[in-house]
Amino acid sequence: MTQETVTSAGPAGSAGPAGPAGSTARFGPVAWLRWGWRQLTSMRTALVLLFLLALASIPGSVLPQEGIDPAAVTQYYAAHPTLAPILAKLSGFDVFGAPWFAAIYLLLFTSLAGCVLPRAYRLARSAKQPPPKAPRHLGRLPQSTRFVVAEEPSAALESASGLLGRRRFRLRTGDGWVAAEKGYLHEVGNLLFHVALLGLLCSVAMGGLFGYKANRLLVTGDSFSNTPTALDVFHPGRLVTAADLQPFSLTLKSFAATYITNGSERGQPASFRASVSYSSQFGSPQHPYNLQVNHPLNVDGVQVFLIGHGYAPVFKVTDGTGAVRFDQPVPFIPVEQAGLTSAGVIKVPDASPKQLGFAGVFLPTEYVTPVGTLASAFPAPELPRVSLVSYAGNLGENSGQSQSVYSLDTSQMQRLEVNPRPLAPGQSIALPNGLGKLTFTGYRQWISLAITYDPGQLPALISALTALAGLLMSFMVRRRRVFVRALVDDGQTVVMLGGLTRSDAAGGFEAEFAELSAEFMAKLGGVEAPVPEADADAVDEAGAVDEAGAVDEAGAAEEAGAAEASVGEDLDQPDEQEAALAQSKGE
Repeated sequence: MTQETVTSAGPAGSAGPAGPAGSTARFGPVAWLRWGWRQLTSMRTALVLLFLLALASIPGSVLPQEGIDPAAVTQYYAAHPTLAPILAKLSGFDVFGAPWFAAIYLLLFTSLAGCVLPRAYRLARSAKQPPPKAPRHLGRLPQSTRFVVAEEPSAALESASGLLGRRRFRLRTGDGWVAAEKGYLHEVGNLLFHVALLGLLCSVAMGGLFGYKANRLLVTGDSFSNTPTALDVFHPGRLVTAADLQPFSLTLKSFAATYITNGSERGQPASFRASVSYSSQFGSPQHPYNLQVNHPLNVDGVQVFLIGHGYAPVFKVTDGTGAVRFDQPVPFIPVEQAGLTSAGVIKVPDASPKQLGFAGVFLPTEYVTPVGTLASAFPAPELPRVSLVSYAGNLGENSGQSQSVYSLDTSQMQRLEVNPRPLAPGQSIALPNGLGKLTFTGYRQWISLAITYDPGQLPALISALTALAGLLMSFMVRRRRVFVRALVDDGQTVVMLGGLTRSDAAGGFEAEFAELSAEFMAKLGGVEAPVPEADADAVDEAGAVDEAGAVDEAGAAEEAGAAEASVGEDLDQPDEQEAALAQSKGE
C-alpha cells in the first residue's frame, strides 16, 4: 500500500506542511515565519525598501532640518503657521531621526544582510570548484568550430592548455579533453556591489551611533568651546557622551558679506567670508582660518560649516533708577531673505521699578513701502534702522516654563505708549512714567555654524566607490567557458572547440571565441573541417533546450521560495550540469 501525501500551498505559492491525502494542511507559525523571512530577504523586497528609503529622504532635502539649520525652521514656522505644526508632528523637520525612517532603514539592512551573506558563502564555495567536464558534442554549443591538425591528440590538447592558461582561464583536463572557465569576476562584482551597499548602511549607522550634530550662533567678537552647554542645539548619537566631544574652541574675529548690486539678481549674495581663530584643545596655540560656504573648518575630525548670517543690534537700556541694566548685542533672526529684515526681542529682567521688554525688527537698508510700512530694500547695512515696541511688567521668566530667547511673553506685561519709530545708530527712546531709556548704539554681525562629527563618512565614501566598481565589474566582465576535444578520425587528428557564456549582456564573446580559435588553429597549423550534418541540425534544438531548461530551473527555484538565492545558482550547482545538458541534446 502506497501512502500519498499532499502539500498545501502557503503564501505566494510556498509549500506548506504535509497533511492527509485530499486535505489541506494548516500553515503553522514556524512556516509563516520562514515564509516571512524569505520574503524579507528577497532581492525584490530589498529593492522596494531601497526605493522607499530614497522616497523618505526627499522631505529631508526639501524641508529645513532642526539639526542642520534651526533658523530656517523658525522662518518656516513664521511663513507657514498652519502647516509647520503638522509637519513637526510627522517629524518633517527631523526626517533622518524619525521612527518611520529608522524602521525603513532597519528593514533594508536586515533584508540586504539576509540576501548578501548566504550568497557570499556560496560564491566562496563555488570559487574552489573546477570547470565542468567537456561535453561530448561540442558542435551543439552556441559557439563551436573544428579543424584538422598534423599533431597527435595529446600534443594538441597540451597546446590548447598552454594557450588557455596564458589567457588566464581556469583549466581542467581529462582523457581527450580540456575544459576552461573564465569570468568569475562577474559574480564577484555583483557580490561586491551588494556587500558595499551593506557597508554603506553600516557606515550610516556608525554615524548615527557615534557621531553628533550641533549648531552655534556666534556674534562677532565672541568665542565658544565645543561643550554641550555652549552649543545652541546639540543632537548626540546614541552612544555619544559629553566626554566624547573634541575639546576645540573658536572665536569669530570678523565677518564680511557682499551682494550683487545690479540687474535682476540684485540683493543675491555674492560671497560670505568669516575670519575665525581656533585651537584644537585647551591651552594650545590659536590658528587663523578663513571660513566660507562649502569650505568647512576641520578640527580633529569635526567639520564646522558656515550656514547662515544675520545682524545683532547693540542696545543700551537704563532703568528708572538711572542704572545701566543692559548693554550688549542681541541677535535678530531674518524673517525674509530679499532685504534681510530681521526680528528679535530684548529682555531686561533686572530693570526697576518694572521689568522691561522690547520687540521689533532690524532693517539693514530701510525704506517705506507705498502702503506706508517699513521694509528693507537691500540686505547690506546701507541705512540700518531699528523699530521697536516697548513693554513693562512681568517677563514671566520665573514661571517655571522655559522661554525662547527669540520670543517675548507679553501676557503679564503692558504695552507702553511709545510711538514706534525707526532708530538710527546713536538714537534713543525715552520710556514713559520714568521707566528708563533705550539707546540703539550700533550693530554687529553674527554667523550660524553647523558642527558635524560623522565617523562613518570615510567608510561611506569607500563603500560607495566599491559599489560603483562592483557594478562596473559585473557589467564589463563576462562569465564564459571554453572546451576542447581532440580525437583521431580516419587517421587524422580532429580538434573541436566549443564555447558558451552565461553573462554576455554587453556582447563580445563571439568575437573573443573567433580570435581564440584563429590563434589556436594558426599555432597548430590546422585546416578547418566541416561540421558533421547531424551536429549542425541539432544546434538550434540545443539552444531551445538551453533556454527552456534555464526558465524551468529559475521557476522551480522561485516556487521553493529562493528566487533571489538562485541568482548565483550557476555558481553553486555542480558545473557538470552544462556538460550534461550539452551531451543530452539529440541522445
